[in-house]
Amino acid sequence: MKSFWQYQQDTVVNFNYHVKNNIPLHDNIFRVGSEAYYNLFTEARKQMNSGKYLPEEIDKTLLETDIGTYAIYEGNNVPLDSPMISEAEYNGAEVELNEPKRGGSKKFYVYVKNEKGNVVKIEFGDTSGLSAKINDPEARASFAARHNCAEKKDKTSAGYWSCRLPYYAKQLGLSGGGNFFW
Repeated sequence: MKSFWQYQQDTVVNFNYHVKNNIPLHDNIFRVGSEAYYNLFTEARKQMNSGKYLPEEIDKTLLETDIGTYAIYEGNNVPLDSPMISEAEYNGAEVELNEPKRGGSKKFYVYVKNEKGNVVKIEFGDTSGLSAKINDPEARASFAARHNCAEKKDKTSAGYWSCRLPYYAKQLGLSGGGNFFW
């Protein structure tokens, strides 16, 4: 059985592995729901609060939730938040939150919760047949500048999701993309 010190050391090693290999927290190498999965967020939050870690925007958003914290429920120590497994109801149907999909009146759509806690459908993307030039660095830079992507913080806006299209490229069937935004 591991001592408390070994346990803490493993958590720090796991966090350092993510940082050293430039693996964002949202691409956590551990199985969702595992102890190591939650511990990585706990350590990242500790490092962020001490000023030693500056996460990218999506990871900062995750660290602002309760993910990685626990509470006692019916005598069991349970995790408080797991935003990676987030489902809600929209017009009577179960939907996944914050997971863009193809289709709708535009090229893509996503369900999110607004500031009132209601689930809303955001449709985004061009309908005129233009393609996203995700693999072209000049086109990416131009898009980001034109659309002011660095300032897009509102998940309920189409611009927010359009600016993050490269991150979701693979799940949307687009070529290129990766762990970056425009």
